[in-house]
Amino acid sequence: MYLIDTHSHMYSDKFGEDLPQAVERAKENGIKRIYLPNIDKESIEPMKKLVADYPEFFIPMMGLHPCHVGEDIEEVLEGIKKELDNGSYVAVGEIGIDLYWDKTFFKQQQFAFEEQINWAKEKGLPIVIHARDAFDEIFELMDKLNDERLFGIFHCFTGDIDQANKVISYGGFKLGIGGVLTFKKSGLDAVIKEVDLSHLVLETDSPYLSPTPYRGKRNESSYLLHIAQKLADIHETSIERVAEITTENAFSVFKDNGT
Repeated sequence: MYLIDTHSHMYSDKFGEDLPQAVERAKENGIKRIYLPNIDKESIEPMKKLVADYPEFFIPMMGLHPCHVGEDIEEVLEGIKKELDNGSYVAVGEIGIDLYWDKTFFKQQQFAFEEQINWAKEKGLPIVIHARDAFDEIFELMDKLNDERLFGIFHCFTGDIDQANKVISYGGFKLGIGGVLTFKKSGLDAVIKEVDLSHLVLETDSPYLSPTPYRGKRNESSYLLHIAQKLADIHETSIERVAEITTENAFSVFKDNGT
């Protein structure tokens, strides 16, 4: 049984001396690949080092997270684009809009999101979308920009069934399902029960959003097993079937042949 963590920040300083042990725990729990989204210009080098230390296991993306967008957006995007052009990256991410913490740079977030979508289209790469308190704003841009060249993942999906169906209607997108699925009061289980497994991929978003029974502790990719089991329970199927389908979905998005 193989599982794919499509979204993990294991290059974070939350992983210190026990990083090798965390990697081994992930492998022992059947994790075959871990995809790493970039955050900002400071996260590039730690991410690249992790990939260099564990080639073929950690796979990097390049993008600018909306929470790291500011007045200097054009200068920062220039640096991110240069890295994307010169490196080996499988996706543009994580990108999107976040209106939960601060709406000050909303227009800059919109600009950055659209710019990075265009990069992905030009390069034939998937995008990995961060959407927090911003589904309507993201859908407005997606409605304008979506075409046959646009595909990817709506990371950490926590929306309702109408929003899930809206994402699916774009044609090329999967829903990234993480630890929130295991939270008793999230309501996400009822939504995802109505969504076919063919539309889903698994993720941890580690070191954040640890699944039950690890809520409040640092998350890590080995905990993906708990998310996969919860998804299997919801769909009344085996964890092996969940692993098979979500792994195939992930490899399809990232154009990975699994070798």
